Amino acid sequence: MTDDRWLYAWALGSVALGGASLLVPLYVVSLGGDAVALGALAAVAALAAVPGALVVGRLADRTGRRRGYVVAALVAVGATLLALPLVDSTAVVVAANGVVWLAAAAAAPVLTLLVTVGAPEREWPTRFGVLNTYQGWGWVGGLAGGLAWTTVGARTGSPLLTRRTFFVACGVAALVAAALAARLLPPEPDRERSPRRIARALSRTRRFNVRGATFPFWPSRTYWSLRTVDPRRLVGGLSTALGPTYVAVALAFTGFATFFAPLPLFLTDEAGFDSGTVFGLYLASSLGSVLLYVGAGRLASRYDPSLVLVGGLSARAVLFPAVALLAGAAAAVGAVATLGLAAVVFAGIGATWAVIAVVVTTVLTALAPDGSKGEVLGVYGALAGLAGTVGSVLGGVVAGWGYLAAFGAAGGLVVCGVAVLLVGRRVASPSAVPSGGSDRAAERSAGDGTD
Repeated sequence: MTDDRWLYAWALGSVALGGASLLVPLYVVSLGGDAVALGALAAVAALAAVPGALVVGRLADRTGRRRGYVVAALVAVGATLLALPLVDSTAVVVAANGVVWLAAAAAAPVLTLLVTVGAPEREWPTRFGVLNTYQGWGWVGGLAGGLAWTTVGARTGSPLLTRRTFFVACGVAALVAAALAARLLPPEPDRERSPRRIARALSRTRRFNVRGATFPFWPSRTYWSLRTVDPRRLVGGLSTALGPTYVAVALAFTGFATFFAPLPLFLTDEAGFDSGTVFGLYLASSLGSVLLYVGAGRLASRYDPSLVLVGGLSARAVLFPAVALLAGAAAAVGAVATLGLAAVVFAGIGATWAVIAVVVTTVLTALAPDGSKGEVLGVYGALAGLAGTVGSVLGGVVAGWGYLAAFGAAGGLVVCGVAVLLVGRRVASPSAVPSGGSDRAAERSAGDGTD
């Protein structure tokens, strides 16, 4: 019987991370940061996340003192968030945000291991789903808290002051989470849980995280998978369908980051939304994801997952440039109608993420050579992280020429990914292309609960 009380501590920490994920970009805007600064902010966060997971994950495994790394990560997040209101330099905020996501990512693989304490291996996928549920809804709670805080704070007439006080709230939440974690975390797990078995169990997990709008990549699975990668076996097993799928994923995720990096500045400066409204739109996107994950899994089990993935990517490619039309829409249709339209568009963007996140894992695991599924998923995670870094810089630079150009470029990259996916599917042998309709495919479509 496992004691899950410690998960409330991590859920509280996820509240702080969810709030900070959008609060920091809005704070950069308050300090006069432009689209390039927002691109650098997102790029540094993505760049810090994967090494944070890989390096600290290794250290925790070697020392056996895993609980301490989780507590230390929450303390680092809390202390950094508390210090940020005192900072008025954009460059320092960018660096501090990198510290936040390095610390958060460093805790991710350790949490994946700790959640298996006291559970037999057959229950690990369920345990990963439990972890995902707590941290995912904590993330949503952070966005909802930001919506409430900034809406009430708007009465003060100082958006900058409101954002600074919300930093304090998020920092305190992280420090309280650290204190709770120190008291409630389960004992150190034994060393017999092999990375390969954990990677295999992760690929069977049936739930996804609600993240995907503000920080679309979570590197836990990358740590467990990449540490067991055999490059010779993986390269030797690349099929004519798997290689193009990797290219398509890299192009699509680059497009995602190109869109999201300058988005907060567009919403505040061009669309004219206040901070509370921006938090509300991001919340709509996250809820759009979480409400469709189960449905996306069913689609992948009933129909050809490759075609379902093409549909999700294509819809997102259309929605990205459509966001640019929100600028000036209030003059044409009114402020209320513009807000309603924006909420629908953002919910749609979140819904497409649910389809993509679920189905891309289905496609990759179906195409993976026997015995290499965990490695294939690890490479996918690494590609997503690298694409996030490149796309963030690209989005910040292109947004300097105009937001329609940036969002159009984002959609164009996703369309290129779709084209590569379709070409790869066409030239592949029929046996290499996954098809829906089996229970096993439905299980694979659930993907990883800790990304």
